[in-house]
Amino acid sequence: MYLNIINGYSLEQLNKIPDGFNNNIIWNIGHVIVVQQLLIYRGSNQAMHLSEELVNLYKTGTKPTKDVTQTEVDQLKELLISLITQTEKDYQNRLFISYNELKLGSGFYIKTTEDAMDFNNYHEGMHLGYMMSLKKFI
Repeated sequence: MYLNIINGYSLEQLNKIPDGFNNNIIWNIGHVIVVQQLLIYRGSNQAMHLSEELVNLYKTGTKPTKDVTQTEVDQLKELLISLITQTEKDYQNRLFISYNELKLGSGFYIKTTEDAMDFNNYHEGMHLGYMMSLKKFI
């Protein structure tokens, strides 16, 4: 669904922050990518498959500070697929042995990698809803 959204809008539209919003479609895409890696890999004491620079651009508490380029959009599109494939492989290979328990500000309590995956699905759905709202104003 995220790829369909990216592919359905121009670079200008992906970067547009409508009045009343503090982010844009492409920031939401980057954010769900980063949070998936933070929740599952960092939470399991494993190396993430992202640069710290990318994490710092899209982690919780950030917002867009500049327009992204087409090259950056293409990178995010590639990461949407490759990171899920890598996570599935790592999960099947039992890479995630332990988890650093985490209580989120929203009240969710994550004790295991499976909890992190469940919450990640919820989180991605929430941001999909944000993107659907943004689409109405671009």
